[in-house]
Amino acid sequence: MQNNGPTHVTKTYMPSKEKYQKYVNEIFESSWITNNGPKLQELEKRLANYLGVKNVILVSNGTVALEIAYRTLGIKDFAITTPFSFVATTSSLVTNGIKPIFVDINKDTYNIDAEKIEDSITKNTSAIVPVHVFGNPCDVEKINEIAEKHDLKVVYDAAHAFDVKYKGESVLNYGDISTLSFHATKLFHTIEGGALIINDDELVQKARYLINFGIQNAESIPELGTNAKMNEFEAAMGLCVLDEIENIKQGRKKVVDTYTSELEGYVKFQDIDENVELNNSYFPIVLKSEEELLKVQKALNDENIFPRRYFYPSLDTLDYIEPKQECKVSRDISRKILCLPCYPNLVEDKQKKINQIIRRKL
Repeated sequence: MQNNGPTHVTKTYMPSKEKYQKYVNEIFESSWITNNGPKLQELEKRLANYLGVKNVILVSNGTVALEIAYRTLGIKDFAITTPFSFVATTSSLVTNGIKPIFVDINKDTYNIDAEKIEDSITKNTSAIVPVHVFGNPCDVEKINEIAEKHDLKVVYDAAHAFDVKYKGESVLNYGDISTLSFHATKLFHTIEGGALIINDDELVQKARYLINFGIQNAESIPELGTNAKMNEFEAAMGLCVLDEIENIKQGRKKVVDTYTSELEGYVKFQDIDENVELNNSYFPIVLKSEEELLKVQKALNDENIFPRRYFYPSLDTLDYIEPKQECKVSRDISRKILCLPCYPNLVEDKQKKINQIIRRKL
């Protein structure tokens, strides 16, 4: 099968048009399009059951999910986090008046180096905000131990960790709150959207009124909130995608398995713990140098193939971050890492060409 159009790092999964139209018809009949509608309630319940978590709170996007998590837990002053992530992990802290303190990453897993966290804890540290990078779980047990020892809150940015399991259980159950992104490019999506995973029922209630302008009930607005609600059309898309999630996962696994077998020995792969069951959302490779990366990237671009330098740049280089910090491992990895196209219906011939170009250039 040939496909001469551009091949990007990911492609939005489009589920059954007929099923989505059925949901849309029901929305039009009810005229209930937002404010905790029936489609949203159904999706929250189905996701909680599918993911193996107690509570799912759907919101308008993954960034606001992080912001609501900080407000729900009362995080302030300083939070320890990783410099190797999408910018929203850092910007969501800064916009909420929380100073990010970066701890460098492990050179093999690309996650925050849990062994270095305690060195950065001060009396003004209120939380740890780690990231399961490319869905690869952090050292959740070590981080939990540190948090308990120092009485810190833990918010996991789990944007990439939908249905990732650690020791047979959902990795989303770790920390005080885990947040997800359901952006259109994700493994599971609701067009735009996100979620908070919270086990503590009291925190659930607080988070629910924080996403609705701080309104607790018709006569009470106890805290400053915002409008972070997901609408019914997005929830309907989520219901459709969830119905097809196993096919999506199988399609991605096939792509990842092909890359792994074809590129073994040519590039470096992310180290994954043997107790982890990944979702195959991304396929990152690390080259020997930035020069080598740029050579491979150009060769792929010349064939209308567009991998992504993800994550780049390292967030400790951002101009608006104070205090200034330098994370050498993160900066090094960010200059050499490339995410290859990975989605269920990636044309086999195109993936073969990607592998051939990379091997030829190396």
